[in-house]
Amino acid sequence: MPTCALCAADAPLVTHTVSGAPADQDGDAVLCATCLAAAQGAPDPAHLRCLASSMWSEQPAVQVLSARLLAQLSDQDWARDLADQLWLEDDMRAWVEATDNSAAGAHRDSNGTELVAGDTVVLIKDLPVKGAGFTAKRGTAVRGISLVADNPEHIEGRVEGQRIVILTKFVKKK
Repeated sequence: MPTCALCAADAPLVTHTVSGAPADQDGDAVLCATCLAAAQGAPDPAHLRCLASSMWSEQPAVQVLSARLLAQLSDQDWARDLADQLWLEDDMRAWVEATDNSAAGAHRDSNGTELVAGDTVVLIKDLPVKGAGFTAKRGTAVRGISLVADNPEHIEGRVEGQRIVILTKFVKKK
């Protein structure tokens, strides 16, 4: 009986397509409901400790999904340690960093989740704020963001009383 590609559970399984797959790669991974929820943006850190073994899978889609989930969990020490250990070929790394282009021009966070004006996001890394003389710390919540109309990679928000422009690749939707 097949098992979940991430956690090896023999629960009911669903095929999940990992976005951004190159034409020569199979982009499908078979997942249980908990891992599917994580892949769709609702990770359970306790459950996803299974990534320690799945990140070494022989299936490229599973490796990519594992790397993306580890990036989502960058606030967890164990996940950062695993991400530091993970080595991927350049083409796999490009796939990890690829975003779903199905909604061209949409503002998307580091996990590919679409952002809308008024959302709350959390910084996923320390960001030095040029001209303001401070560093916006990882984990800082930015409430009521605005979208930069002509650049889907930029949002605006208020941090420490200053209105700043933030790259979407450094935030995750709360």
